[in-house]
Amino acid sequence: MKIAITGKGGVGKTTLAGTLARLMARDGFDVVAIDADPDMNLGSAIGCEPPEPLISHRELIEERASMGDGVFVYNPKVDDVLDRFSVLCPEGVRLLVMGTVDKGGSGCMCPETAFLKAFLRHVLLREKSVLIMDMEAGIEHLGRGTAKGFDLMLIVVENGMRSVQTAERIKSLSSDIGIKRLAAVLNKANGDTSRVEQNIQMLGIPLLGSIPLDENVARADREGIPPIELGGSAIEAICNIKNRILEMLPSQH
Repeated sequence: MKIAITGKGGVGKTTLAGTLARLMARDGFDVVAIDADPDMNLGSAIGCEPPEPLISHRELIEERASMGDGVFVYNPKVDDVLDRFSVLCPEGVRLLVMGTVDKGGSGCMCPETAFLKAFLRHVLLREKSVLIMDMEAGIEHLGRGTAKGFDLMLIVVENGMRSVQTAERIKSLSSDIGIKRLAAVLNKANGDTSRVEQNIQMLGIPLLGSIPLDENVARADREGIPPIELGGSAIEAICNIKNRILEMLPSQH
């Protein structure tokens, strides 16, 4: 089961990704979490020190993914990536951090993107296995096709129309790269959320649940601990969303 979690910046997708990873590991799944967000905060949401970003191993990526003169290897060697560059986190979650390219003339993402896409194609998940990828904010990653081949694109929205507009664009681009199953989660829900819920439904995207605005999540951030360790109404809601995901993808449990 491969799940990509996306949405506009600040909606809380990293908290959701990290908590889902821990909850699914508790259910007995073999969980691989990939931090593909340039902010690289997934480790803190899971509760472990992140490994050195994969992108920092530039010589390895160039050796395997670049042929020079702007030509890139479609299927570079990646079968050793998880063992070499991931770390073991609480409850057996494996974390791999992609990293990002520095701004200002440092080069494009072409070899790195080729490397990531090859790795995602390579990972053949066994029964009772889950790959959860925390995507970068927005929709640029869809243009690069790094989420191609995922079983579920989970779009995190908040109680505002801008995140709904992002969800609409994600839906359009997802179909272009062959992602057939999308779902949404309403995060930091407070007040009247009916307008956002109605607009998500009008897009034809199933809403798996709402995560309430919970002080425990803010407290976890202040104290530098994963939200799952404090519990609360948000974690209970994410647990319910996890169950809905397993209902959508029943072959994996």
